[in-house]
Amino acid sequence: MASLTMLEPTSVSKNEPRGPVPVDLTGLTTETANTASEGLDTKSALDIARIINHEDAKIAAAVKKALPEIAVVIDTVARSLRDGGRLIYVGAGSSGRIASLDASECPPTYSTQPAQVQYIMAGGPKALASASDVNEDSPEIGQRDIARRRPTRKDIVIGISASGRTPYVVGAVEYARARGAKTAAVTCNHNTALADVSDTTIVAEVGPEVISGSTRMKSATAQKMILNMITTGAMTRLGYVYDNLMVNVHMKNTKLVERGIRVLMKVCGIDRETAIRTIKSAGKSIPIAVVMLKANVDKMEAVRRLTQSDGNVRLAIDDSRLEL
Repeated sequence: MASLTMLEPTSVSKNEPRGPVPVDLTGLTTETANTASEGLDTKSALDIARIINHEDAKIAAAVKKALPEIAVVIDTVARSLRDGGRLIYVGAGSSGRIASLDASECPPTYSTQPAQVQYIMAGGPKALASASDVNEDSPEIGQRDIARRRPTRKDIVIGISASGRTPYVVGAVEYARARGAKTAAVTCNHNTALADVSDTTIVAEVGPEVISGSTRMKSATAQKMILNMITTGAMTRLGYVYDNLMVNVHMKNTKLVERGIRVLMKVCGIDRETAIRTIKSAGKSIPIAVVMLKANVDKMEAVRRLTQSDGNVRLAIDDSRLEL
């Protein structure tokens, strides 16, 4: 069988036409044919579901092997955010869409500012709903897009690529690293170009996809799990979680208001009326309300403590400061 290849633009000067050259993908496990799903098109719906489910069961084990590297990235993200820096994801295709989902869910979950956790995607926001594959092949466009965010040493830039070789992502991460930003990679293959330009590499080797090369399946699921761990872990380390409760919830709709009331009732062991009254006096801030009740202080003192602890609710109650 002929080698599986794709065409990638060569690196040329501005005055020369860009020409495609073959790139060998045979060394990537994400591109390998999966023997477990051979003859898939002849299977019943139930058999197809069983095969996919059997393969999906391997994902958590693959992610488990990368937990030490995930922990390193969690603490790096926490330090960056605490010091006024940003987490900036970079991805393309399915990886970019996973990144956009994680970034967009941080503000409502943890009341972070939108600028604190960002994403950059090949093709821009319009690529969330439609394919923009040509931009994936340009490291220059990746460099241009990250340059617009002006990365600094306070920031961490995380490149997400199942193959680990997406030129757009590699170019962006390499540029950010040259500007002093911390860098990390989330990939599903070992020994990749993206790993070469990253300070920390998280590899979830999930193996061949049920549909060969369809990395929106196992690879994307692994990426979603890892990004969930990174932001959840970082926000927890920063104290935006108290016990295992969402104390930094942004109460912008009826469901989230109710969640905030229930969180305060649970944390402080109070009735609903007391919770509502305290939330109102705290300016609709659950962290302030928690500190007021747990430390038995007024709103002004609760705000001072939260400022002193960089928003860490538990340390604000103890009036101390976290060192990461």
